[in-house]
Amino acid sequence: MSTAHKPKKLKTELLSDFTATSRMIPISLLACIIGLVSAALAWALLRLIAFFTNLFYYGRLSVAPASPVGNHLGWWAVLVPVGGALIIGLMARFGSDRIRGHGIPEALESILIHGSKVQPRLALLKPLSSAISIGSGGPFGAEGPIIMTGGAFGSLIAQFFHLTNVERKTLLVAGAAAGMSATFATPVAAVLLAVELLLFEWKPRSAIPVALASATAGATRRYILGPGPLFPVPPHEIVIGPAGLAGCVLVGLLGGLLAVLLTTGIYAMDDLFAKLPIHWMWWPAIGAIAVGLGGLVFPQALGVGYDTIAALLQGDVPRTVIAGVLLVKSTIWIISLGSGTSGGILAPLLMMEAALGGLEGMILPHIGTGFWPLVSMGATLAGTMGAPFTAVLFALELTHDINVLLPLLVAAMLAHATTVLLLKRSILTEKVARRGFHISREYSTDPLEGLFVREVMQPGNGVAGSSANSASPDESLRTVVFRMAETGSTSMPVVDRQTGQTVGIVSLGDLLQARTRNLKDERHRECVFGPGRGPETKTRVAC
Repeated sequence: MSTAHKPKKLKTELLSDFTATSRMIPISLLACIIGLVSAALAWALLRLIAFFTNLFYYGRLSVAPASPVGNHLGWWAVLVPVGGALIIGLMARFGSDRIRGHGIPEALESILIHGSKVQPRLALLKPLSSAISIGSGGPFGAEGPIIMTGGAFGSLIAQFFHLTNVERKTLLVAGAAAGMSATFATPVAAVLLAVELLLFEWKPRSAIPVALASATAGATRRYILGPGPLFPVPPHEIVIGPAGLAGCVLVGLLGGLLAVLLTTGIYAMDDLFAKLPIHWMWWPAIGAIAVGLGGLVFPQALGVGYDTIAALLQGDVPRTVIAGVLLVKSTIWIISLGSGTSGGILAPLLMMEAALGGLEGMILPHIGTGFWPLVSMGATLAGTMGAPFTAVLFALELTHDINVLLPLLVAAMLAHATTVLLLKRSILTEKVARRGFHISREYSTDPLEGLFVREVMQPGNGVAGSSANSASPDESLRTVVFRMAETGSTSMPVVDRQTGQTVGIVSLGDLLQARTRNLKDERHRECVFGPGRGPETKTRVAC
């Protein structure tokens, strides 16, 4: 019997569940400070949006909450979004072109391309440009700019303290999560969004600081913006029956299809603008013409639209509003975002998703006020972002209606299944891919972490060896891979730490053989039962 199959007691001092060190403590303290500042930034940006809305549509200097709906500018209102877009184009051309877009792809680019470093001026220009965009009627939300602004502040703090690339990434993501938490009062969903979209890992060294930053921002929000929920709904029944679950299946599939249409539409519009024979600084103004005209037809399509989302979830909107959101809001949002202006996508998505749910509620069983808009909201969000668990918790924290957890899970997962089968990339990663970078959205444990040197090594002669730059039989192969990368070695002697004897050698070829085990698990199919076989035979053959 070979040594690879002999049971052997592990030397547990060589192994641990996690790789966190005490370095996590000062990073967590910095993350808490970033959470406080991000909450203040969220408050400031919301006030800034109100200021520009009052200025552009009502000609007054005020930071009181205001909406473009109800202005008395008439046809002159068409020029307001155009004027705001011209300012944004100039800011992007002569300030920083990274203010263009909706925030999350830009945060991804900072992490993937720029070593999690953000220019200091971006922390000022991004919120200012977004406030002008939304305040002048742009059909966007404030969350994307706040995510990017909070991330920029976290990156600046990390650069000031001369931290490592990984630590800069952690603090950038901490600021982004804190910004979302402060905007929507959704601290748990903000952490999940950070993990699913920005961190590219699930480790204590990053998850704990990010969670503490989000919690700090969420707690601070209660004193400056209110405790939430942002969109309270009447409680729904916890049991919805087979007909209700069947309706959730339909809502999930339709939500996934809507996500596909919106994602495809935005980047088709992006391609269309790229063909124009003029500089990109003028594109937002061209897209803003559609925004102004759409605002004349359906004023509720302008701005953030939190009041319309709340009304849709309360179920007290006429069919004309539902049609206006699905037709006008979606159209001007696609055109404007494709033009490269500045603004977030979550609030517009919530509005369109809730409107789709209102339409579905006309044919599906009545379960409760706002039930189908809420379920549709979670489903389409899951499909659009490619983050189903974030979408489920996001919908729960926005409404505080825990009874819809099961319907949301069904609808969100089916929407996610639809989009991963029909789209190669999500609305958040397509822009990064177009700039030559690939992001894998799948998370799994490294198979080399569960295999040991003793399982793949070539037996040695038992002579005395040196422990320097060597491997131990009870080390994981992942540890050996890292050591080879550090030393530049392609093979290492395997030394028993107790006897000091060389018991074998491990090489890159052995590590590749270990990888083939994982491939075999994924690709090899076995017939457990079949003709002439049964449970008593325990015979398995390849299918």
